[in-house]
Amino acid sequence: VFPAMALPLFKHLLQTTKERILQQRRLSLYSGAHGYKEELIKKKLQQFAGGSINLSKEDNGIGILTLNNPKLMNAFTGTMMVELQERITELEHWKDGKGLIVYGAGNTFCSGSDLNAVKEISNPQDGMNMCMFMQNILTRLMRLPLISVALVQGKAFGGGAELTTACDFRLMTPGSEIRFVHKHMGLVPGWGGAARLVRIVGSGAALQLLSGAVPVDPEKALRLGFSEQTLSSSDETRALEEARAWLSQYTEGPVSVIRAVKKVVTAGRELPLEDALRTEKDIFGTVWGGPANLQALVRRPKHK
Repeated sequence: VFPAMALPLFKHLLQTTKERILQQRRLSLYSGAHGYKEELIKKKLQQFAGGSINLSKEDNGIGILTLNNPKLMNAFTGTMMVELQERITELEHWKDGKGLIVYGAGNTFCSGSDLNAVKEISNPQDGMNMCMFMQNILTRLMRLPLISVALVQGKAFGGGAELTTACDFRLMTPGSEIRFVHKHMGLVPGWGGAARLVRIVGSGAALQLLSGAVPVDPEKALRLGFSEQTLSSSDETRALEEARAWLSQYTEGPVSVIRAVKKVVTAGRELPLEDALRTEKDIFGTVWGGPANLQALVRRPKHK
């Protein structure tokens, strides 16, 4: 039996432990306990060089993340996977960030993994570690307190299709295509693409897209609720401008508020209801009586 004094202490300990576990879960899905050997897989991936992942952070709080390996339709080499992790870490530390556009250089999005690297690490242990590595990164991308949009030009195939699902929204240019081609490779998605796809389009549509390796053009994507809009231009510069304009309607406003909005939505999507409500309360507490809130109260009455 607990002495009366010990109970509140124990409850507090339980609560802080729960928060700590949640915090860790937010950072990483897999650890050594899952047989995950991060340093080992990074070392292996770094043997397969080529391409790069570039990040530019603009003054308006919008970041542009570019997959840059145009000669292989922006396929992910091993070093690009490792670089993606570095860029996501950089974005996690970017306190002024509000939005993110993910796109591919040279008028195409991403054709998945570079098969040279895949062939070399085809033993199950390496494959599982690569899978855990990429799931960790894309989950962190999804949980960034930034409103993210994948700008899909040309082809988003395999791992490229999976990457689009780690963003909050998708915009497509005319003639572009998203396709989960995993079945044709004798595979299923391994970077978390299937789990996220089900949450975006529902299980029936996800089953069709995966089992039929169905090409999704802009029209079909809109019909499925997979994409938000078909942009008017396929030209890289113009499409990027359009994506910026589309995103800016959601990133307008103070950094603290936009980031708080994304955080409450992430909590609502991922946590059981009671935990999500408590998280919402905590986040509400960070903006209530804050500068933006006080200015709004001075500036105008709520009801017009």
